[in-house]
Amino acid sequence: MQNNVYMTKIYILLGGNLGNKEKIFSEARINLNNLIGKITTQSAVYETEPWGFESADLFWNQVLEIATSLSPEEVLRETQKTELELGRIRKSDQYDSRIIDIDILFFGEATVELPNLIIPHPRIQERKFVLIPLNEVAPDLKHPVLQKTISQLLAECTDQLRVEKVK
Repeated sequence: MQNNVYMTKIYILLGGNLGNKEKIFSEARINLNNLIGKITTQSAVYETEPWGFESADLFWNQVLEIATSLSPEEVLRETQKTELELGRIRKSDQYDSRIIDIDILFFGEATVELPNLIIPHPRIQERKFVLIPLNEVAPDLKHPVLQKTISQLLAECTDQLRVEKVK
């Protein structure tokens, strides 16, 4: 049987600063690969300082490129299901320490504006912890709203927080 499903290339950011990060990230990648689509590329894992709040626990961040046939809303549902399965507790709308956070950065060239989902993620250009791993896997990807490549956005980013590859 021929599979004629149209696949969209999406970019997802994993983040977290609590628990066994290696195990949690591994389980998140397995879940996303099974629920959303094949992970075609992944960045290194980066250790980063918290953005927007104070915490002694450093974050891990990683960008995944995934080929999916799902809609943006279906991807959001599956990422939130994965966060819950891995123990994420949403405390508030404020930045906080967390076991896992899964953000949809880009969905092909689409722009999505729903009450619970904005794509491209609205703060990509402000955050080196997003831009550095994204630049590793897709430096020439063009932001559909800002009309700049990821490497251009990284060069212009004023974020001073530390972002280093996990050894």
